[in-house]
Amino acid sequence: MVNSYNVFNDDRGSLIPIELKNVPFEVKRTFIVNNVPLNEIRGNHSHYNTKQYLICINGSVDVILNDGFNETIYKLIKGESILIPELVWDSQRFTSENSEILVFCSTEYDIDDYILNFNKFKEIINEKLV
Repeated sequence: MVNSYNVFNDDRGSLIPIELKNVPFEVKRTFIVNNVPLNEIRGNHSHYNTKQYLICINGSVDVILNDGFNETIYKLIKGESILIPELVWDSQRFTSENSEILVFCSTEYDIDDYILNFNKFKEIINEKLV
């Protein structure tokens, strides 16, 4: 589930080329999360419709995914990426100094697309099974 990008390092710094054709949906929005204190958690939500594609562009990040029944932790390092489907609860723990993620989204920002309460998320998942 984790994909890798080539990271080119030399004495001038790092370059991570990202081809949008590798993102498995049409990108409608993108953002960067950085300056997060060590071991701080970000995310902690799900989306009704939005798919997200996270790329660790610096440091390391634990991506914690929960489908309503099982939780899986993926450890991303610089140059690695992961797809987060809609209706998956996700959190990111920033596990090294200066960690950063670049996020591509399949939809534009809409607060009504967010599920911000984990118990509500579980109710929605259970309703889909009925």
